[in-house]
Amino acid sequence: MDIKILHIDSNHSLLWDQLQNAGFINHSDFTSSKEEIEVKIQDYQGIVIRSRFKIDKAFLDKATNLQFIARVGAGLESIDCEYAISKNITLIAAPEGNRNAVAEHTLGMILSLFNKLNEADSEIRSGHWNRESNRGHELDGKTVGIIGYGNMGKSFAKKLRGFDAEVLCYDIQENVGDSNAKQVSLAEFQKKVDVVSLHIPWTPETDKMVDADFINGFAKPFWIINTSRGKNIVTADLVAAMKSGKILGAGLDVLEYEKLSFETLFQDKNTPEAFQYLLKAKNVILTPHIAGWTFESHERLAQVIVDKIKAKYFG
Repeated sequence: MDIKILHIDSNHSLLWDQLQNAGFINHSDFTSSKEEIEVKIQDYQGIVIRSRFKIDKAFLDKATNLQFIARVGAGLESIDCEYAISKNITLIAAPEGNRNAVAEHTLGMILSLFNKLNEADSEIRSGHWNRESNRGHELDGKTVGIIGYGNMGKSFAKKLRGFDAEVLCYDIQENVGDSNAKQVSLAEFQKKVDVVSLHIPWTPETDKMVDADFINGFAKPFWIINTSRGKNIVTADLVAAMKSGKILGAGLDVLEYEKLSFETLFQDKNTPEAFQYLLKAKNVILTPHIAGWTFESHERLAQVIVDKIKAKYFG
């Protein structure tokens, strides 16, 4: 078996080492352009990527011998999946690899928002000792709603078992609820929840899903956490809801603007007005797409990919 694999992003060393020990032939190219990779991709049966560029029809048409695409991450939105499948290319992802990291990050964001940890810390560092204005909320007694009940959603629900909170989930798939979260209709979800946590992929169905109409469909003001994909929320509508009090606070690990150049994002003339509001708001926590980016998940993601590649060829 001469299976040549091209790695176009760096990953944990175990991925390379274990594939090599299993008899695969590894090559790497972390610097060439997409067009330059296309010139030689016909020489490979496998490709391992993270997010350096999109694998589209043009790329796949040149990958005449490709047998699998392995993405070291949870989603496959950077790949033309339908076209790849039509060419009998196996698609491999690793949502199991960082689901625990995402769940812990999500819980941390909620507790930080509820207890105003960032705000209080900043005030003390500035010489202010404000107790009453930093009075917090407790998660016990609240209803937490999870949108998207797959690997990430289920892992987050598991983390909530230590709290006296009701946990509901909404998903387009039927019968995905379990002992950790009760699956309900969107109408019941919007009627009951105090906290909304997004754990959905970015697809045509979820693009800009959380807009003004969606937000206004909730019966109560609520907190929102997004560790999924930035374009699932319309930021301008989120900000409008925060200004009106409909949204009480937001924890955003991903942003609608992520594909823009962050070298210019913080220059006033280029910074979207809604993002300027988020940067100044005390009831907002922002992190740079790191919910699944832990030392442990770095290793676990690689191991999941290795195991799935080996399973394809060795059973």
